[in-house]
Order: sequence, then C-alpha cells, then structure tokens
Amino acid sequence: MPVRPLPPNPDLDHLKHQARDLVKLHAAHDLAAVQRIREFHPRFNGKTDADISHATLKLSEAQLIIARERGFGSWARLKEHIEKCSAGGYVNLPYHDRIEDAALRRAVSLVDAGDTGGLRLHLKEHPNLTHQRALFEGGNYFQRPTLLEFIAENPIRRGTLPDNIVQIAGVILDAGVERSATNETLGLVSTGRVPRECHVQIPLIDLLCDHGADPDSALRGAACHGEHEAVNALIRRGARLDPPVAAALGRVDEFRHLHRTCDKQDRHLSLALASQFGHLEIVRLLLEAGQDPNRYNPPGAHSHSTPLHQAVWAGHESVVRLLVERGARLDIKDVLWHGTPADWAHHAGRTELEAYLRSQ
Repeated sequence: MPVRPLPPNPDLDHLKHQARDLVKLHAAHDLAAVQRIREFHPRFNGKTDADISHATLKLSEAQLIIARERGFGSWARLKEHIEKCSAGGYVNLPYHDRIEDAALRRAVSLVDAGDTGGLRLHLKEHPNLTHQRALFEGGNYFQRPTLLEFIAENPIRRGTLPDNIVQIAGVILDAGVERSATNETLGLVSTGRVPRECHVQIPLIDLLCDHGADPDSALRGAACHGEHEAVNALIRRGARLDPPVAAALGRVDEFRHLHRTCDKQDRHLSLALASQFGHLEIVRLLLEAGQDPNRYNPPGAHSHSTPLHQAVWAGHESVVRLLVERGARLDIKDVLWHGTPADWAHHAGRTELEAYLRSQ
C-alpha cells in the first residue's frame, strides 16, 4: 500500500487524533481499518480479518500504524521528525540532498554522472562505502539503500540513467557488496520503468544474477508491476514460475496445473493479479474454487483496493462483470481515496463501466 506522505506542516496532535480514530474504527470492525492494521503492524501480518477484528488494539499500536503508514519506523521517529524539521522538512528534498554522509553522497554523484574512473578511485579511497546505507524516511520503500541500489533509478530521481550504467554497476559489484544488496537492487531494476525505457533492464538483471542475486527474489514484484520482459528474464535465469506469476502472465494451462497445490495466500494474490491484468479464465477458476472477491488485495498488489477496483481501473469489462455476477460488493471503498469501484470508473473516464456498476 502506498504510504501517506506528511503534509508540509504536519501536526502531531492531528496524527494523535488519527490514531484514536483508528482504534474506534477497529472496534467497529471497519474493513478498511483492518486492512491498514494488517499491512502496517507486524503483529498482524498475515492475520485474517476475523483475527484482527477480535484482537485488542492499543493506542500505542495505533500510533505505530499511523507512523508506518507515513514511512517512519516508529511513532518516536515520526515525532522526532515533526519536532525537528521546519516547514517542508528534509523528506521533501531530493534523495541525493538527504544523504548525510559526504563520501556516499559523492559516490551517488559519480554514479549519476556515469564516471567509472572517478567512482573506481573513490571506492578505493573509501573501501567500506559499498556496505554503508543511507537513511530515508517518509517513503514507501528505498528507506535504507546501499550505493548499488542507486543504479536502478527506482524510485525515480532524475528520470534517466547514464549510457554506461551497466559498467557503473560492475564497478560497485567488483568493490564488494552484500548479498542482500544485490537482491534488493535486482528487485528495484526488475520493477523499474526507467531501466526498461533506457534499455538496460535485462543487462542489469543478468549482471546482478551473475554476481549472486536470487532471481526468485524479484519475480513476484516484477509480475505485480506488469514488467513482463523482466519476468521472462528472471525465469530464464532460473526463477521458478509459481501460481501468482502464472496468473499475472495469463498462462491459463500452467496456472490450472500449479494452483491445485498452492496455499491460500498464493490464491489470494493470484486473484488480485489476474483481475488487475484481465485474465478472465483464471479469475473464473479462482472464484469457482471459493476465492472471496470482497477481500482487499494482499500487500504488494495494490492492497488499498479490491480485485474489482483494479479490474475497473484497467478497463477489463469481462472481468468486472464476472466479479459482480459472483458477488463482488459495489459499496467497498478503497483505503486511500475512499472511492467505490464506480467512483474509480468515473475517475478513469470509463463511462460504460461506471453506468453498469451504478445500475446494479
């Protein structure tokens, strides 16, 4: 679920009121509140709606959820940020300007400039630099990146990559990086628009896999983002096709075979992805197998919305009609903008779908 960025002049008292409201919504068994709790409180990760609804939620836990919804690790970190930052705060500065370590900031500048010689020399002068992590709070991801992760341009900082970014990545990898950094970078490259548009996504995937990155670690993320070329490259590098990925790609025969033995979490994700990408037969198969179309999507798959929201947004009319025929509720509102599927159709300019939904 995308985080909710703080406004330019955040008010701590207002956020405290939001935490109290969340406690009240939880007590009222509000489904959107349940979804927020599941995603942003580690104690409730993977729990069912019923488990969360009947659990006790303390005010301190609600405050943690409010903080994590805004990209901070704790209520204390959120409070510290609000108390120390002036209007606009460092969260609103470009990522590069928020790097506190001068040597790491210089290394990122060399990456952006495509200066292989300068970067190689700089890393020799600072041999531990490839293991350092920047700290960015207030965002959805990229919160503790290493230098290697800046080669993915994900999140977008400049909108482009130097022509020799594969060579730049090689310089960093040759200087020595942790296995976790190669996996994290592979995920960013495989889900990033800029690497694909700059025609370096596949070469970077191959380079990272050559240096030990696990192709399975990035496969679902790439599938969820519709990066099919990256998905195919990862499978070529040894990633295992699983039911959610088969659902995202619309591989009906393979999904039909794979889904028989998959667990309930994979079926939930499969319905979300098949609905998002308009794969009617897979949606039908999952509904016939008992999947509930009225659950919010799982984390990592537009979890602020339901399968019907996503099918409407993408304009998959046949999937929309099937979901409605099989009991998808029309009154469920998404978590972020509080819109029904019909509201989403209106916002997307899908007048025929909006008329259909409002007529039901």
